[in-house]
Amino acid sequence: MAANSSGAQDAPLDGSLLGTEDLLSDWYIYEPLEPAVPQDDMFPSAIPECDPTITPRLYHICMAPVSLVVLMGLSLLVKRRRLHQSCWNGVPGLLSPANFLEEESNRGPVAAVFGILFSSLCVLVLDQDPLPFLTHSSQSSREYWKILALLYYPAFYYPLVACATLGHRLGYLLGCLLSWCHCLVHVWQKVDCPQSPKIYRYYSTLSYLPIIVCLLLLSLWYPALLIRSFTNQEDKEVAGRGYYKRYLKALLSKRLQKGSSTKLEESFLSRLQEYFRSYIYTPEEGFHIPLKLILSMTTAVIAVYQVALLLLVAVIPTIQIVRAGMTKDIVVLLVQFGLVPSDNPAVPSDMEKELSTAKYYLWSLEVCYICSLVLCCLLTCAMLLRTLVMHRSNLRALYQGAVLDVFYKAHILRPSRRAIVCWMSFAAFQTAFTCLGLLIQQVIFFVCSVAFTFLFVIPLQAGTSSPLFKAIQNMWPFWLTLVVAVLVQTLAAHYQFLEQHPLRKELTNRRALYIVTYLLFPINVLVGVLAGVWRMIISGLYNAVHFCQLDISLMNRGVETFDPGYHSYCHYLKIEVSQSHPVMKAFCLLLLQPARPEGSPELQASNVEEGIQLMQAKKAARSRGRFQQSRARWWLAYTLLNNPSLTACRKTALCDPTANGTQLSPAKP
Repeated sequence: MAANSSGAQDAPLDGSLLGTEDLLSDWYIYEPLEPAVPQDDMFPSAIPECDPTITPRLYHICMAPVSLVVLMGLSLLVKRRRLHQSCWNGVPGLLSPANFLEEESNRGPVAAVFGILFSSLCVLVLDQDPLPFLTHSSQSSREYWKILALLYYPAFYYPLVACATLGHRLGYLLGCLLSWCHCLVHVWQKVDCPQSPKIYRYYSTLSYLPIIVCLLLLSLWYPALLIRSFTNQEDKEVAGRGYYKRYLKALLSKRLQKGSSTKLEESFLSRLQEYFRSYIYTPEEGFHIPLKLILSMTTAVIAVYQVALLLLVAVIPTIQIVRAGMTKDIVVLLVQFGLVPSDNPAVPSDMEKELSTAKYYLWSLEVCYICSLVLCCLLTCAMLLRTLVMHRSNLRALYQGAVLDVFYKAHILRPSRRAIVCWMSFAAFQTAFTCLGLLIQQVIFFVCSVAFTFLFVIPLQAGTSSPLFKAIQNMWPFWLTLVVAVLVQTLAAHYQFLEQHPLRKELTNRRALYIVTYLLFPINVLVGVLAGVWRMIISGLYNAVHFCQLDISLMNRGVETFDPGYHSYCHYLKIEVSQSHPVMKAFCLLLLQPARPEGSPELQASNVEEGIQLMQAKKAARSRGRFQQSRARWWLAYTLLNNPSLTACRKTALCDPTANGTQLSPAKP
């Protein structure tokens, strides 16, 4: 009996176990994926590791000593004694990478090398082996190697920019060889191994694209400099002399236009065109933006590309994988949670319509993500162009001494420790703020686009009312009350509470004004809630869009100094204006210009004709010399008027207003 009972008890247990196993086996069936999606596109890990013919380790082992030898050779070629006689007693030292405070220099190679450095930083952050010399580094020591790599890559690419700064044919030749070697190796590596399993199969190739483009630019720029050095045999001028002369010439040639063609009332189309022109930087004659701004804009554009590429390849392939692997079993769960609408959720066998709806939802997410990313990139580039326009406007205002047109309070335009630090880090700040601004914009615009799509677009397409529409429909008395209250206050303020006279406006019906203010206070509280929500949305969108602009502060004027981006920009302007003022540089170059002999030595006149000719020539020479002297004095006066801080650098006798028999006019209010 016991045996029978035990057998009777075991029978249903075994049957239940078998039923459970059948249920589990049915639940965990992996349906085959659609053949339209390749296996390698869905799973990046399926892509095998590819070792190029010239590995990164071999490339750096060979090129690092070559770069070091080139840098030492260039340092020996140009003695430190030629640059600074009192520095290190003439011992050869490192060459300057670029003359950042000079206007005329080889800007192309400098911008290209900075683009290579930033792209290398983007690759370095996501790479498992920060230093190419080391492979399979441990997780604990990887962060230390990344810090060391941050110092290695600037030193590795240092000769590429130092060859252009040297201004010598040998430097241009070495720059050609180095740029060609770097470019050929990078192109060969990506042609040999275009795919990699990191993030996405083509991410490695696409992330190295800015490096290859910059190296191609260097490969073409250095041969052009070398050819120009053989064709141009003229003596080299002081750096920036040509630009400073052109700036002063353009400044002095401006004339006030007779008559004003400005209309009091402009059309809407003309105002719209003027608004769009304010976002487009067009070069102007006689003005060059500083080198630091070119570097910041170059790295900022590359930052937009790198961040957008990372955001694209990190999300879109994942959405495509989920959409391709969507099965009916997953749709059943989505229907049970109410994420996918179903006509008959009690019958899970017929889920073809729900499956297509779920795939359509995922496709909508993908479209929203791509559209928001494109919009963010366009807005960021537009803000960067607007930044260039504002930079030029601010620099020209400070060149003219209009400090209050740029800063809200008076600033002394002179260098300081904080200004030097901000000037050094300005380009890096601009790049970092561009990256963060693009990330913030993508999150905000993606959420807004998804909410608009799933709350408005999809319900309208499906013909069903969304929960938002139902809430608005049920609350129509509330919305109508708010609208009527706002209209009543507006009309009463226009017709009853404001008395308009030809020259002034006065309040009237004050008792009625007080009564309406008291009665509408509760309704105005609700209107204030909506206004507060709108204020939060507008301020968030405005700050997100203008986050990459350092020329404006995202804080109030009283706390502008707590904005690190704007604080860095203000001090950057101080250094640029105090050290690279074009009129000041032109004045200094005019003082350094050697005096030319005027006229010819006195000759004995043999007859009256020759004497008259000599007298006329001598008189012409005197008048020409007097004209040059007068023009030089006028330039000096113009410089001192627009740059009062230079007065302290002159002789103390000239600071006395009566030293030359002149009196200063009273200051204008």
